[in-house]
Amino acid sequence: MQKEQRQKKILSLIRAKRIGTQDELKAHLERSGVPATQSSVSRDLVELGIVKHNGHYTVPKAAMGAAARGLLELIKAGDALVVARCEPGLASAVAVEIDRAGITEIAGTLAGEDTVFIAVTEHRAQLSAMKKIWELFG
Repeated sequence: MQKEQRQKKILSLIRAKRIGTQDELKAHLERSGVPATQSSVSRDLVELGIVKHNGHYTVPKAAMGAAARGLLELIKAGDALVVARCEPGLASAVAVEIDRAGITEIAGTLAGEDTVFIAVTEHRAQLSAMKKIWELFG
């Protein structure tokens, strides 16, 4: 199963059930026919911006609010690239906002109609940049 499909299932499960551990989430995924390792679940939670609140995983309001400003999803691509999926027609606005924020981990952006390529300065900066972008749109 593709990472994107697994992540969509994770979001669906977390919105529908009270899940308190990665093992519990992994078990729910497997019962749904979605194979996953603990390490992939852990990475997915970070990439999706999932946080623990009152003992269970939840989608932060910041991530949900980002869609209202055009940003839908951030995906790691390779070692030094982040792909931002956006509402159609809003990718340029999202890129401008990211550029104006002056995030030191980001070398630059390139926007299309509904996608922004975000070049990060080095591999270790990818997750930090993604976190700061979610905070920016939160």
